[in-house]
Amino acid sequence: MSSVKKKEKNIVKSGIKLSILTLLSRVMGLIREATKGFFLGTGALADAFGVAFLIPNLLRRLFAENSISVAFIPTFRSYLEDGKTKDNRSETQEFLNATFTLISFLTTIVVVLGIILTPFIVMIFNVTDFNETVILTRIMFPYLLVISIAALFQGILNTMNIFSPSGFTPVLFNLCVIVGTIVLSKYTGNAARAMSIGVITGGVIQALFQLPFVLKTGWKVGFTSLGKTFRNPGTKRVIALIIPTIIGMASYQINDMVSTALAGNVGEGVVSSLQYSLRLQELILGIFAVSIGTVILPNLAGLARQEKWEEYNSMLLNAVKIIAMICIPITFYSLITGTELISVVFKRGKFDAASVASTFNVFIFHISGLFFIAVNRIVSPAFYAQGNTKLPTLAGIISMVSDIILSIVLSIYMKGPGIALALTLASVINTILLFVFLKYLKCADAKKIALSTILYCAKMIVFSVIAGVPVYFAHKIFVEKFASLGNMLGNGLAVIASALIFAVIGIFLLIVTKDKALVAVKNKITKRGAEK
Repeated sequence: MSSVKKKEKNIVKSGIKLSILTLLSRVMGLIREATKGFFLGTGALADAFGVAFLIPNLLRRLFAENSISVAFIPTFRSYLEDGKTKDNRSETQEFLNATFTLISFLTTIVVVLGIILTPFIVMIFNVTDFNETVILTRIMFPYLLVISIAALFQGILNTMNIFSPSGFTPVLFNLCVIVGTIVLSKYTGNAARAMSIGVITGGVIQALFQLPFVLKTGWKVGFTSLGKTFRNPGTKRVIALIIPTIIGMASYQINDMVSTALAGNVGEGVVSSLQYSLRLQELILGIFAVSIGTVILPNLAGLARQEKWEEYNSMLLNAVKIIAMICIPITFYSLITGTELISVVFKRGKFDAASVASTFNVFIFHISGLFFIAVNRIVSPAFYAQGNTKLPTLAGIISMVSDIILSIVLSIYMKGPGIALALTLASVINTILLFVFLKYLKCADAKKIALSTILYCAKMIVFSVIAGVPVYFAHKIFVEKFASLGNMLGNGLAVIASALIFAVIGIFLLIVTKDKALVAVKNKITKRGAEK
Protein backbone atom coordinates (compact mmCIF):
# COMPACT_ATOMS: atom_id res chain seq x y z
CA MET A 1 0.00 0.00 0.00
CA SER A 2 1.41 3.45 -0.91
CA SER A 3 2.18 6.00 1.80
CA VAL A 4 -0.50 8.33 0.39
CA LYS A 5 -3.15 5.62 0.59
CA LYS A 6 -2.04 4.69 4.09
CA LYS A 7 -2.34 8.33 5.18
CA GLU A 8 -5.79 8.58 3.57
CA LYS A 9 -6.88 5.37 5.25
CA ASN A 10 -5.64 6.59 8.64
CA ILE A 11 -7.37 9.96 8.21
CA VAL A 12 -10.70 8.29 7.42
CA LYS A 13 -10.27 5.79 10.25
CA SER A 14 -9.36 8.55 12.72
CA GLY A 15 -12.22 10.73 11.50
CA ILE A 16 -14.77 7.95 11.94
CA LYS A 17 -13.52 7.09 15.44
CA LEU A 18 -13.44 10.72 16.49
CA SER A 19 -16.90 11.37 15.07
CA ILE A 20 -18.32 8.44 17.03
CA LEU A 21 -16.67 9.62 20.23
CA THR A 22 -17.76 13.19 19.58
CA LEU A 23 -21.31 12.02 18.94
CA LEU A 24 -21.23 10.25 22.31
CA SER A 25 -19.80 13.35 24.03
CA ARG A 26 -22.41 15.63 22.44
CA VAL A 27 -25.21 13.29 23.44
CA MET A 28 -23.79 13.36 26.96
CA GLY A 29 -23.65 17.13 26.65
CA LEU A 30 -27.35 17.17 25.82
CA ILE A 31 -28.03 14.96 28.83
CA ARG A 32 -25.97 17.39 30.91
CA GLU A 33 -28.07 20.31 29.65
CA ALA A 34 -31.24 18.29 30.22
CA THR A 35 -30.08 17.72 33.80
CA LYS A 36 -29.49 21.44 34.14
CA GLY A 37 -32.94 22.11 32.68
CA PHE A 38 -34.56 19.68 35.12
CA PHE A 39 -32.95 21.25 38.19
CA LEU A 40 -32.73 24.90 37.08
CA GLY A 41 -35.18 25.47 34.20
CA THR A 42 -34.81 28.92 32.60
CA GLY A 43 -35.07 30.99 35.78
CA ALA A 44 -32.70 33.29 37.67
CA LEU A 45 -30.52 30.47 39.05
CA ALA A 46 -30.11 29.02 35.55
CA ASP A 47 -29.00 32.43 34.29
CA ALA A 48 -26.57 32.71 37.23
CA PHE A 49 -24.94 29.38 36.38
CA GLY A 50 -24.91 30.24 32.67
CA VAL A 51 -23.03 33.49 33.25
CA ALA A 52 -20.71 31.92 35.85
CA PHE A 53 -19.70 29.09 33.50
CA LEU A 54 -19.46 31.45 30.54
CA ILE A 55 -16.58 33.46 32.05
CA PRO A 56 -13.93 30.70 32.54
CA ASN A 57 -15.24 28.93 29.44
CA LEU A 58 -14.59 31.98 27.27
CA LEU A 59 -11.06 32.21 28.65
CA ARG A 60 -10.63 28.48 27.96
CA ARG A 61 -11.28 29.10 24.28
CA LEU A 62 -8.78 31.93 24.35
CA PHE A 63 -5.94 30.10 26.13
CA ALA A 64 -6.64 26.49 25.26
CA GLU A 65 -8.47 25.38 22.13
CA ASN A 66 -7.45 28.01 19.58
CA SER A 67 -3.94 28.60 20.89
CA ILE A 68 -3.19 24.89 20.73
CA SER A 69 -4.69 24.53 17.23
CA VAL A 70 -3.17 27.69 15.78
CA ALA A 71 0.27 27.69 17.36
CA PHE A 72 1.27 24.54 19.21
CA ILE A 73 0.30 21.80 16.71
CA PRO A 74 2.09 23.34 13.67
CA THR A 75 5.19 24.10 15.79
CA PHE A 76 5.32 20.65 17.40
CA ARG A 77 4.79 19.08 13.96
CA SER A 78 7.79 21.01 12.60
CA TYR A 79 9.96 19.67 15.44
CA LEU A 80 8.89 16.10 14.66
CA GLU A 81 9.56 16.48 10.92
CA ASP A 82 12.97 18.15 11.30
CA GLY A 83 14.56 14.83 12.23
CA LYS A 84 14.84 12.18 14.90
CA THR A 85 18.40 12.68 16.08
CA LYS A 86 19.26 12.66 19.76
CA ASP A 87 19.83 16.43 19.74
CA ASN A 88 16.55 17.05 17.96
CA ARG A 89 14.66 14.90 20.44
CA SER A 90 16.23 16.82 23.33
CA GLU A 91 15.22 20.14 21.76
CA THR A 92 11.69 18.86 21.22
CA GLN A 93 11.41 17.76 24.86
CA GLU A 94 12.65 21.16 25.99
CA PHE A 95 9.99 22.78 23.82
CA LEU A 96 7.26 20.64 25.39
CA ASN A 97 8.44 21.50 28.92
CA ALA A 98 8.61 25.20 28.06
CA THR A 99 5.10 25.15 26.60
CA PHE A 100 3.72 23.32 29.62
CA THR A 101 5.36 25.86 31.92
CA LEU A 102 4.09 28.80 29.87
CA ILE A 103 0.49 27.59 29.87
CA SER A 104 0.54 26.73 33.58
CA PHE A 105 2.12 30.08 34.53
CA LEU A 106 -0.18 32.29 32.47
CA THR A 107 -3.43 30.52 33.32
CA THR A 108 -2.60 30.46 37.05
CA ILE A 109 -2.15 34.23 37.00
CA VAL A 110 -5.44 34.68 35.15
CA VAL A 111 -7.28 32.36 37.57
CA VAL A 112 -6.01 34.20 40.66
CA LEU A 113 -6.82 37.61 39.21
CA GLY A 114 -10.18 36.33 38.00
CA ILE A 115 -11.21 35.08 41.43
CA ILE A 116 -10.23 38.39 43.00
CA LEU A 117 -12.02 40.50 40.36
CA THR A 118 -15.10 38.27 39.98
CA PRO A 119 -17.60 40.76 41.49
CA PHE A 120 -16.52 43.45 39.02
CA ILE A 121 -16.71 41.02 36.08
CA VAL A 122 -20.18 39.79 37.04
CA MET A 123 -21.47 43.37 37.23
CA ILE A 124 -21.25 43.52 33.42
CA PHE A 125 -24.01 40.95 32.98
CA ASN A 126 -26.86 42.48 35.01
CA VAL A 127 -27.97 39.09 36.38
CA THR A 128 -30.91 38.78 38.76
CA ASP A 129 -28.99 36.87 41.45
CA PHE A 130 -25.67 38.73 41.65
CA ASN A 131 -24.27 37.12 44.83
CA GLU A 132 -24.93 33.56 43.65
CA THR A 133 -23.33 34.30 40.28
CA VAL A 134 -20.17 35.53 42.05
CA ILE A 135 -19.97 32.36 44.17
CA LEU A 136 -20.50 30.06 41.17
CA THR A 137 -17.92 31.92 39.09
CA ARG A 138 -15.28 31.62 41.80
CA ILE A 139 -15.95 27.91 42.14
CA MET A 140 -15.44 27.35 38.41
CA PHE A 141 -12.57 29.74 37.63
CA PRO A 142 -9.82 27.10 38.28
CA TYR A 143 -11.43 25.12 35.44
CA LEU A 144 -9.41 27.36 33.11
CA LEU A 145 -6.09 26.01 34.46
CA VAL A 146 -6.89 22.30 34.29
CA ILE A 147 -8.64 22.46 30.91
CA SER A 148 -5.73 24.41 29.39
CA ILE A 149 -3.37 21.63 30.47
CA ALA A 150 -5.82 19.08 29.06
CA ALA A 151 -5.79 21.01 25.75
CA LEU A 152 -1.98 20.82 25.63
CA PHE A 153 -2.15 17.05 26.12
CA GLN A 154 -4.72 16.89 23.34
CA GLY A 155 -2.42 18.89 21.06
CA ILE A 156 0.45 16.45 21.67
CA LEU A 157 -1.75 13.44 20.93
CA ASN A 158 -3.42 14.97 17.86
CA THR A 159 -0.05 15.89 16.37
CA MET A 160 0.91 12.24 16.76
CA ASN A 161 -2.37 11.36 14.97
CA ILE A 162 -3.86 9.93 18.17
CA PHE A 163 -7.41 11.24 18.53
CA SER A 164 -9.46 8.75 20.55
CA PRO A 165 -8.31 9.60 24.13
CA SER A 166 -8.96 13.32 23.63
CA GLY A 167 -12.24 12.53 21.90
CA PHE A 168 -13.38 10.54 24.95
CA THR A 169 -12.51 13.12 27.62
CA PRO A 170 -15.61 15.30 27.00
CA VAL A 171 -17.70 12.21 27.77
CA LEU A 172 -15.99 11.98 31.15
CA PHE A 173 -16.44 15.71 31.73
CA ASN A 174 -20.16 15.59 31.03
CA LEU A 175 -20.53 12.49 33.18
CA CYS A 176 -18.84 14.28 36.11
CA VAL A 177 -21.18 17.26 35.76
CA ILE A 178 -24.29 15.08 35.51
CA VAL A 179 -23.40 12.85 38.45
CA GLY A 180 -22.14 15.80 40.47
CA THR A 181 -25.39 17.70 39.96
CA ILE A 182 -27.63 14.76 40.86
CA VAL A 183 -25.61 13.55 43.88
CA LEU A 184 -24.27 16.78 45.38
CA SER A 185 -27.50 18.77 45.04
CA LYS A 186 -28.99 16.52 47.72
CA TYR A 187 -26.29 17.61 50.18
CA THR A 188 -25.75 21.24 49.17
CA GLY A 189 -29.41 22.04 48.57
CA ASN A 190 -28.23 24.12 45.61
CA ALA A 191 -28.16 22.40 42.22
CA ALA A 192 -26.18 25.24 40.60
CA ARG A 193 -23.33 24.88 43.11
CA ALA A 194 -23.41 21.10 42.75
CA MET A 195 -23.12 21.49 38.96
CA SER A 196 -20.23 23.94 39.41
CA ILE A 197 -18.30 21.42 41.51
CA GLY A 198 -18.98 18.85 38.79
CA VAL A 199 -17.46 21.22 36.20
CA ILE A 200 -14.15 21.67 38.02
CA THR A 201 -13.98 17.93 38.79
CA GLY A 202 -14.63 17.11 35.15
CA GLY A 203 -11.82 19.41 34.03
CA VAL A 204 -9.33 17.66 36.31
CA ILE A 205 -10.43 14.27 34.97
CA GLN A 206 -9.97 15.46 31.36
CA ALA A 207 -6.32 16.28 32.04
CA LEU A 208 -5.49 13.20 34.11
CA PHE A 209 -7.12 10.79 31.67
CA GLN A 210 -4.93 11.92 28.75
CA LEU A 211 -1.63 11.97 30.64
CA PRO A 212 -0.89 8.19 30.40
CA PHE A 213 -1.51 8.29 26.65
CA VAL A 214 0.89 11.23 26.30
CA LEU A 215 3.58 9.36 28.27
CA LYS A 216 2.99 6.31 26.10
CA THR A 217 4.09 8.30 23.03
CA GLY A 218 7.53 8.66 24.62
CA TRP A 219 7.16 12.36 25.35
CA LYS A 220 6.94 13.88 28.81
CA VAL A 221 5.73 17.16 30.26
CA GLY A 222 7.36 18.97 33.13
CA PHE A 223 8.27 22.37 34.46
CA THR A 224 11.30 24.40 33.51
CA SER A 225 12.47 27.85 34.57
CA LEU A 226 10.62 30.91 33.30
CA GLY A 227 13.88 32.16 31.80
CA LYS A 228 14.28 29.01 29.68
CA THR A 229 10.57 29.11 28.87
CA PHE A 230 10.64 32.57 27.30
CA ARG A 231 14.04 32.01 25.63
CA ASN A 232 13.00 28.72 23.99
CA PRO A 233 12.84 29.22 20.17
CA GLY A 234 9.78 26.97 19.87
CA THR A 235 7.95 28.86 22.59
CA LYS A 236 8.86 32.15 20.91
CA ARG A 237 7.36 30.81 17.68
CA VAL A 238 4.21 29.74 19.53
CA ILE A 239 3.86 33.16 21.15
CA ALA A 240 4.38 34.90 17.79
CA LEU A 241 1.62 32.78 16.25
CA ILE A 242 -0.68 33.17 19.26
CA ILE A 243 -0.55 36.95 19.67
CA PRO A 244 -2.69 37.88 16.63
CA THR A 245 -5.01 34.99 17.43
CA ILE A 246 -5.40 36.12 21.04
CA ILE A 247 -6.30 39.60 19.78
CA GLY A 248 -8.91 38.12 17.47
CA MET A 249 -10.18 35.64 20.03
CA ALA A 250 -10.26 38.29 22.76
CA SER A 251 -12.47 40.31 20.45
CA TYR A 252 -14.64 37.25 19.90
CA GLN A 253 -14.92 36.62 23.64
CA ILE A 254 -15.85 40.28 24.19
CA ASN A 255 -18.52 39.68 21.60
CA ASP A 256 -19.90 36.72 23.59
CA MET A 257 -19.82 38.73 26.79
CA VAL A 258 -21.68 41.63 25.17
CA SER A 259 -24.30 39.23 23.77
CA THR A 260 -24.78 37.64 27.18
CA ALA A 261 -24.99 41.04 28.87
CA LEU A 262 -27.63 42.11 26.35
CA ALA A 263 -29.52 38.86 26.96
CA GLY A 264 -29.52 39.58 30.69
CA ASN A 265 -30.98 43.00 30.02
CA VAL A 266 -33.84 41.93 27.74
CA GLY A 267 -35.46 39.55 30.22
CA GLU A 268 -35.10 36.77 32.77
CA GLY A 269 -34.41 33.37 31.24
CA VAL A 270 -33.06 34.70 27.94
CA VAL A 271 -29.44 33.84 28.85
CA SER A 272 -30.30 30.23 29.63
CA SER A 273 -32.61 29.92 26.60
CA LEU A 274 -29.79 31.01 24.31
CA GLN A 275 -27.44 28.49 25.94
CA TYR A 276 -29.90 25.60 25.64
CA SER A 277 -30.38 26.48 21.97
CA LEU A 278 -26.66 26.65 21.31
CA ARG A 279 -26.20 23.25 22.95
CA LEU A 280 -28.48 21.69 20.34
CA GLN A 281 -26.57 23.45 17.59
CA GLU A 282 -23.24 22.34 19.03
CA LEU A 283 -24.37 18.71 18.89
CA ILE A 284 -24.09 18.86 15.11
CA LEU A 285 -21.01 21.07 15.10
CA GLY A 286 -19.21 18.76 17.48
CA ILE A 287 -20.01 15.58 15.59
CA PHE A 288 -18.95 16.80 12.18
CA ALA A 289 -17.21 20.19 11.99
CA VAL A 290 -14.98 19.86 15.05
CA SER A 291 -14.14 16.23 14.23
CA ILE A 292 -13.20 16.95 10.62
CA GLY A 293 -11.32 20.12 11.54
CA THR A 294 -9.36 18.33 14.27
CA VAL A 295 -8.35 15.49 11.96
CA ILE A 296 -7.39 17.54 8.89
CA LEU A 297 -5.33 20.28 10.64
CA PRO A 298 -2.18 18.18 11.28
CA ASN A 299 -2.45 16.70 7.78
CA LEU A 300 -2.99 20.07 6.07
CA ALA A 301 0.08 21.33 7.95
CA GLY A 302 2.08 18.36 6.68
CA LEU A 303 0.91 18.82 3.07
CA ALA A 304 1.70 22.55 3.22
CA ARG A 305 5.18 21.85 4.58
CA GLN A 306 5.79 19.34 1.77
CA GLU A 307 4.21 21.76 -0.77
CA LYS A 308 1.75 19.13 -2.01
CA TRP A 309 -0.75 21.77 -3.03
CA GLU A 310 -3.02 19.62 -5.19
CA GLU A 311 -3.66 17.24 -2.29
CA TYR A 312 -3.98 20.25 0.05
CA ASN A 313 -6.72 21.85 -2.07
CA SER A 314 -8.51 18.55 -2.62
CA MET A 315 -8.61 17.74 1.10
CA LEU A 316 -9.96 21.20 1.97
CA LEU A 317 -12.65 21.21 -0.74
CA ASN A 318 -13.84 17.70 0.08
CA ALA A 319 -14.11 18.60 3.76
CA VAL A 320 -16.21 21.68 2.94
CA LYS A 321 -18.53 19.67 0.67
CA ILE A 322 -19.03 16.98 3.32
CA ILE A 323 -19.98 19.71 5.82
CA ALA A 324 -22.49 21.15 3.33
CA MET A 325 -23.93 17.69 2.57
CA ILE A 326 -24.58 17.20 6.30
CA CYS A 327 -25.35 20.63 7.75
CA ILE A 328 -27.70 22.11 5.16
CA PRO A 329 -30.22 19.23 5.22
CA ILE A 330 -30.04 19.07 9.02
CA THR A 331 -30.81 22.80 9.16
CA PHE A 332 -34.02 22.33 7.16
CA TYR A 333 -35.03 19.29 9.21
CA SER A 334 -34.39 21.11 12.51
CA LEU A 335 -36.52 24.06 11.45
CA ILE A 336 -39.41 21.65 10.86
CA THR A 337 -39.07 19.61 14.05
CA GLY A 338 -37.44 22.12 16.42
CA THR A 339 -40.20 22.32 19.02
CA GLU A 340 -40.37 18.55 19.39
CA LEU A 341 -36.56 18.21 19.47
CA ILE A 342 -36.35 20.71 22.32
CA SER A 343 -39.23 19.03 24.14
CA VAL A 344 -37.64 15.57 23.92
CA VAL A 345 -34.27 16.77 25.18
CA PHE A 346 -35.22 19.33 27.82
CA LYS A 347 -38.91 19.33 28.76
CA ARG A 348 -39.04 17.92 32.29
CA GLY A 349 -38.82 19.21 35.83
CA LYS A 350 -38.55 23.00 35.85
CA PHE A 351 -38.16 23.13 32.07
CA ASP A 352 -41.82 23.63 31.13
CA ALA A 353 -43.78 24.58 28.00
CA ALA A 354 -42.82 28.25 28.43
CA SER A 355 -39.14 27.24 28.49
CA VAL A 356 -39.64 25.18 25.32
CA ALA A 357 -41.22 28.14 23.53
CA SER A 358 -38.51 30.53 24.72
CA THR A 359 -35.74 28.20 23.57
CA PHE A 360 -37.37 27.46 20.19
CA ASN A 361 -37.74 31.18 19.46
CA VAL A 362 -33.96 31.57 19.51
CA PHE A 363 -33.17 28.09 18.14
CA ILE A 364 -34.68 28.80 14.71
CA PHE A 365 -32.17 31.63 14.25
CA HIS A 366 -29.21 29.73 15.71
CA ILE A 367 -29.74 26.65 13.56
CA SER A 368 -30.03 28.80 10.43
CA GLY A 369 -26.34 29.61 10.83
CA LEU A 370 -25.26 26.00 11.31
CA PHE A 371 -23.51 25.59 7.95
CA PHE A 372 -21.64 28.89 8.18
CA ILE A 373 -20.34 28.25 11.70
CA ALA A 374 -19.35 24.71 10.71
CA VAL A 375 -17.55 25.68 7.51
CA ASN A 376 -15.64 28.41 9.37
CA ARG A 377 -14.16 25.68 11.57
CA ILE A 378 -13.10 23.76 8.46
CA VAL A 379 -11.63 26.62 6.41
CA SER A 380 -9.70 28.24 9.30
CA PRO A 381 -7.27 25.28 9.60
CA ALA A 382 -6.27 25.93 5.96
CA PHE A 383 -4.73 29.21 7.16
CA TYR A 384 -3.26 27.79 10.36
CA ALA A 385 -1.63 24.96 8.42
CA GLN A 386 0.44 27.56 6.53
CA GLY A 387 1.22 29.53 9.69
CA ASN A 388 -1.13 32.34 8.68
CA THR A 389 -3.06 33.54 11.73
CA LYS A 390 -3.54 37.16 10.71
CA LEU A 391 -6.19 36.68 8.01
CA PRO A 392 -8.60 34.48 10.00
CA THR A 393 -8.02 36.80 12.95
CA LEU A 394 -8.97 39.82 10.82
CA ALA A 395 -12.07 37.97 9.59
CA GLY A 396 -12.95 37.15 13.19
CA ILE A 397 -12.58 40.75 14.35
CA ILE A 398 -14.78 42.08 11.54
CA SER A 399 -17.33 39.37 12.28
CA MET A 400 -17.21 40.20 15.99
CA VAL A 401 -17.80 43.90 15.44
CA SER A 402 -20.70 43.06 13.12
CA ASP A 403 -22.19 40.73 15.73
CA ILE A 404 -22.01 43.32 18.50
CA ILE A 405 -23.63 46.02 16.36
CA LEU A 406 -26.31 43.65 15.07
CA SER A 407 -26.97 42.27 18.59
CA ILE A 408 -27.47 45.74 20.02
CA VAL A 409 -29.86 46.76 17.22
CA LEU A 410 -31.78 43.49 16.84
CA SER A 411 -32.16 42.87 20.59
CA ILE A 412 -34.13 46.11 20.83
CA TYR A 413 -36.73 44.87 18.37
CA MET A 414 -36.51 41.07 18.69
CA LYS A 415 -34.99 40.49 22.18
CA GLY A 416 -33.41 36.98 22.49
CA PRO A 417 -34.14 35.91 18.89
CA GLY A 418 -32.44 39.09 17.69
CA ILE A 419 -29.23 38.13 19.51
CA ALA A 420 -29.36 34.66 17.92
CA LEU A 421 -29.96 36.15 14.46
CA ALA A 422 -27.02 38.53 14.95
CA LEU A 423 -24.71 35.56 15.59
CA THR A 424 -25.87 33.84 12.40
CA LEU A 425 -25.42 36.98 10.26
CA ALA A 426 -21.97 37.54 11.74
CA SER A 427 -21.05 33.92 10.91
CA VAL A 428 -22.13 34.52 7.30
CA ILE A 429 -19.84 37.57 7.16
CA ASN A 430 -16.97 35.53 8.62
CA THR A 431 -17.46 32.78 6.03
CA ILE A 432 -17.46 35.23 3.12
CA LEU A 433 -14.27 36.87 4.38
CA LEU A 434 -12.46 33.54 4.85
CA PHE A 435 -13.25 32.49 1.29
CA VAL A 436 -12.12 35.89 -0.02
CA PHE A 437 -8.88 35.63 1.99
CA LEU A 438 -8.13 32.16 0.62
CA LYS A 439 -6.66 33.83 -2.49
CA TYR A 440 -3.79 35.13 -0.35
CA LEU A 441 -2.75 31.64 0.74
CA LYS A 442 0.14 29.95 -0.98
CA CYS A 443 -1.15 27.80 -3.85
CA ALA A 444 -4.70 27.61 -2.48
CA ASP A 445 -7.08 27.52 -5.47
CA ALA A 446 -9.50 30.05 -3.95
CA LYS A 447 -11.73 30.57 -7.00
CA LYS A 448 -12.27 26.86 -7.57
CA ILE A 449 -12.96 26.20 -3.88
CA ALA A 450 -15.40 29.12 -3.57
CA LEU A 451 -17.28 28.38 -6.81
CA SER A 452 -17.51 24.65 -6.11
CA THR A 453 -18.78 25.39 -2.58
CA ILE A 454 -21.50 27.78 -3.82
CA LEU A 455 -22.74 25.36 -6.48
CA TYR A 456 -22.74 22.42 -4.08
CA CYS A 457 -24.59 24.40 -1.40
CA ALA A 458 -27.24 25.40 -3.95
CA LYS A 459 -27.67 21.73 -4.80
CA MET A 460 -28.06 20.78 -1.14
CA ILE A 461 -30.64 23.54 -0.59
CA VAL A 462 -32.74 22.25 -3.50
CA PHE A 463 -32.51 18.67 -2.22
CA SER A 464 -33.40 19.80 1.31
CA VAL A 465 -36.51 21.64 0.08
CA ILE A 466 -37.61 18.60 -1.94
CA ALA A 467 -37.18 16.35 1.11
CA GLY A 468 -38.57 18.94 3.53
CA VAL A 469 -41.96 19.61 1.93
CA PRO A 470 -43.45 16.13 2.48
CA VAL A 471 -41.80 15.89 5.90
CA TYR A 472 -43.36 19.22 6.96
CA PHE A 473 -46.88 17.85 6.49
CA ALA A 474 -46.06 14.32 7.68
CA HIS A 475 -44.50 15.66 10.87
CA LYS A 476 -47.70 17.45 11.86
CA ILE A 477 -49.59 14.19 11.47
CA PHE A 478 -47.00 12.29 13.55
CA VAL A 479 -47.15 14.86 16.37
CA GLU A 480 -50.94 14.63 16.58
CA LYS A 481 -50.99 10.83 16.28
CA PHE A 482 -48.38 10.22 19.01
CA ALA A 483 -49.47 13.06 21.34
CA SER A 484 -51.30 10.68 23.69
CA LEU A 485 -48.04 8.80 24.39
CA GLY A 486 -46.56 11.69 26.38
CA ASN A 487 -43.63 14.03 25.89
CA MET A 488 -40.64 11.71 25.61
CA LEU A 489 -42.23 8.84 23.69
CA GLY A 490 -44.74 10.84 21.66
CA ASN A 491 -42.44 13.64 20.53
CA GLY A 492 -39.55 11.19 20.23
CA LEU A 493 -41.45 8.96 17.81
CA ALA A 494 -42.57 11.99 15.78
CA VAL A 495 -38.99 13.21 15.50
CA ILE A 496 -37.63 9.76 14.54
CA ALA A 497 -40.37 9.06 11.97
CA SER A 498 -39.84 12.46 10.37
CA ALA A 499 -36.07 11.98 10.33
CA LEU A 500 -36.37 8.62 8.59
CA ILE A 501 -38.56 10.03 5.81
CA PHE A 502 -36.29 13.06 5.39
CA ALA A 503 -33.14 10.89 5.31
CA VAL A 504 -34.56 8.36 2.83
CA ILE A 505 -35.60 11.08 0.37
CA GLY A 506 -32.31 12.96 0.79
CA ILE A 507 -30.07 9.91 0.35
CA PHE A 508 -32.16 8.79 -2.64
CA LEU A 509 -31.56 12.17 -4.33
CA LEU A 510 -27.82 11.96 -3.61
CA ILE A 511 -27.61 8.43 -5.05
CA VAL A 512 -29.67 9.22 -8.15
CA THR A 513 -27.49 12.25 -8.95
CA LYS A 514 -24.32 10.25 -8.18
CA ASP A 515 -23.19 12.87 -5.71
CA LYS A 516 -19.38 12.89 -5.66
CA ALA A 517 -19.05 13.79 -1.99
CA LEU A 518 -21.29 10.88 -0.98
CA VAL A 519 -19.44 8.54 -3.35
CA ALA A 520 -16.07 9.68 -1.95
CA VAL A 521 -17.15 9.01 1.63
CA LYS A 522 -18.58 5.62 0.64
CA ASN A 523 -15.43 4.63 -1.28
CA LYS A 524 -13.10 5.63 1.54
CA ILE A 525 -15.14 3.68 4.08
CA THR A 526 -15.33 0.57 1.88
CA LYS A 527 -11.64 0.81 1.01
CA ARG A 528 -10.82 1.11 4.68
CA GLY A 529 -12.64 -2.15 5.31
CA ALA A 530 -11.06 -3.90 2.32
CA GLU A 531 -7.53 -2.80 3.14
CA LYS A 532 -7.53 -4.02 6.75
